[in-house]
Amino acid sequence: MRRQSPLVSSFMYILLGVVFTFFAINYVSDNGWTFFAYLIVFLATIDFGTGIRLLMLYFRLRRMKKK
Repeated sequence: MRRQSPLVSSFMYILLGVVFTFFAINYVSDNGWTFFAYLIVFLATIDFGTGIRLLMLYFRLRRMKKK
């Protein structure tokens, strides 16, 4: 079984962050700031953070492989 690249995983997490951000914007514009809106924003934040961390890991691994 082959491992998935951190680059592919980071793009998937960033894409999820964009989707959750879109849902949060639509939800807040319709219903205001409720608990569910804060939950969606929190999930988007976690996804963006994980995506950025995996992207940094990919570049760090690539730099170490060159040396």
